[in-house]
Amino acid sequence: MDNYQVYIIISILILAIIAILMVFVIKNKPGARLSKLTALAFAFIIAGIIFGEDRLVGYSLIGIGVILALVDIYYTMSHG
Repeated sequence: MDNYQVYIIISILILAIIAILMVFVIKNKPGARLSKLTALAFAFIIAGIIFGEDRLVGYSLIGIGVILALVDIYYTMSHG
């Protein structure tokens, strides 16, 4: 295993732990739920990390995920 593969595995594990913790935190709050756009953005970012060997594909997927996350932030801020 190369160093970058170890970094990718560690990143995926950390993101999975964060996702699991968010599920437990959100589960305790009845009104707070992840929107579909947030879940889609998270999926694009994870896919970008997984397919990171081809830099164009990896960075493109991460960029799409970040853009979707920003759109979701703007939408939730403006529409309450």
